[in-house]
Amino acid sequence: MKTVPFTLETKDGRRGLDFPVRRMVNAGYSGRDQQEVRRHIEELRREGIPAPESTPTLYPVITDLLTLQEEIEVVGDRTSGEAEFVLLVGDEGCLVGVGSDHTDRELETVDITKAKQVCPNVMGPKVWSLDEVQDHWDALVLRSWVSEGGQRTLYQEAALEALLPPRELMAFVRSRLKDGRLEGMVIFSGTVSILTPEIIYGDSFEVELEDPVLGRRLSCRYRVKRLDYLF
Repeated sequence: MKTVPFTLETKDGRRGLDFPVRRMVNAGYSGRDQQEVRRHIEELRREGIPAPESTPTLYPVITDLLTLQEEIEVVGDRTSGEAEFVLLVGDEGCLVGVGSDHTDRELETVDITKAKQVCPNVMGPKVWSLDEVQDHWDALVLRSWVSEGGQRTLYQEAALEALLPPRELMAFVRSRLKDGRLEGMVIFSGTVSILTPEIIYGDSFEVELEDPVLGRRLSCRYRVKRLDYLF
């Protein structure tokens, strides 16, 4: 079983926490506003990615693809990140992190589930307890930036009121599990619409989850290294 070392940040301080990852899923099209969901579907449709039969969607992901590394390797030049909050359901209750469902968009036009197995799920090293943010969850703000050729662009920005709330998301995941067990589950939330006219395939990606009520933030940053060293 894969174990990932995080830093749990609470109102009282910080401490190390090892999270045993038993399963991982990536949610998709998980917005509360169906108009925004349709907008995101149209963003992907322009890239040749087929629309789902129903929303939200759920994809199983190989647990070894979860990483905290600050550099990932990819094949091809049509991969991109997506800002997402991440739920970790464990013995200490539910934890909240921030990450990116980095995806091969070219392969996604052929098979979305297989496309999710080609690039890592990247997370930042810090997590919060859901209990500390539950009462002001909708005020949390999710942002991402993408850099390409030295130019940094604000790529996504939305309050978490745009996405399914944690309890509802966990209930949806549980409803799709054959055994109903959430223990050891890592859930990537699905993302929000981009601010740019088109998807940007950059060379680095940053994600931030800001808590304006408690005055703190989680962050995830990584570089994208393309395997282009062969003729």
